[in-house]
Amino acid sequence: MRVAHPIVLNEETRRKLEQQSRGRSTQARVVLRSRIVLLASEGFQNKEIAATLNVAPRMAALWRERFVERGMEGLLKDAPRPGRTPSISRTSLIEKTTQSTPATATQWSTRTMAREMGISKASVSRIWRASGLKPHRVDSFKVSNDPNFADKLEAIVGLYLNPPEHALVLSVDEKSQIQALDRTQPGLPMKKGRGATMTHDYKRNGTTTLFAALNTANGEVYGMCQQKHRHQEWLRFLRMIDRTVPAGKEIYLICDNYATHKHERVQRWLEAHKRFHVCFTPTSASWLNMVERFFRDLTHNRLRRGVFQDLEQLIMAIGEYIDGHNKNPKPFIWTAKATDILEKVTRAQTALNKRRSA
Repeated sequence: MRVAHPIVLNEETRRKLEQQSRGRSTQARVVLRSRIVLLASEGFQNKEIAATLNVAPRMAALWRERFVERGMEGLLKDAPRPGRTPSISRTSLIEKTTQSTPATATQWSTRTMAREMGISKASVSRIWRASGLKPHRVDSFKVSNDPNFADKLEAIVGLYLNPPEHALVLSVDEKSQIQALDRTQPGLPMKKGRGATMTHDYKRNGTTTLFAALNTANGEVYGMCQQKHRHQEWLRFLRMIDRTVPAGKEIYLICDNYATHKHERVQRWLEAHKRFHVCFTPTSASWLNMVERFFRDLTHNRLRRGVFQDLEQLIMAIGEYIDGHNKNPKPFIWTAKATDILEKVTRAQTALNKRRSA
């Protein structure tokens, strides 16, 4: 006949068990386990404890044995369960996803990875989702290798955040090859449950180039559409700025390193007009030029879904958009500090150098 282990409690242990068995904030399972041990210490057998507390006899036997083996700590948490050994190595799957590619493709899919790892595609999808991995997506980037990157960066960000007094800071650039596209068939308007439609094919009706200067102080834009984007057209645009901006104001131009902007004739013109000061962005860093943000809005709001039957319609549409923008201009606020940008670029260059040397 099996006899349950007797339990003998000292005064301190009994006091703690009694506190746990009556505690209102104590977990219900800990309260029950404490009562089982207290009854066992009074000489009750497992069947008697089960009848008194309305639990199964095996539960009374379990927590009596657990207390004998582990003491008070054994009542506070469950013993570890062995469970089934995972068949999926999460670490190896993530490593293979990020460090390799399939033999016949440029990126993994759930099906190709499932075949490679010998698991279901649902398991692959679950692990990728939990790890934030999206092999089907790729982001573009370009890190500047300009040896004078730091100096140019500080000069441009300084103009954005702390412009000179009695001066105008203009972010200037050209948006070339804007196409006047006419759709081959009229699209259908938007309605409930369906977006507007547009044919995938189109007819080209010529191109134009928009030369634009964004006043970084108030968001106003000076624009001029021209057929080409050579140094002659760039000079024509600079002369327009010179006529538009009141005399006596210094003009700071922020532009990229396009060869047109550095042409010999342009340099001679700038030397003859002393109030113009040019700050070139670092190579491969056109994102520093704030006018690019205006070009993005122009493309999204007016050009991408526009229909233009001839080049004149396109130029008129661009002019109307600039006029509408200038009726209530809002400046783009530059918030990034030069030190933060430089730190980020330095990290990217370090990572690229490690990649090349690997």
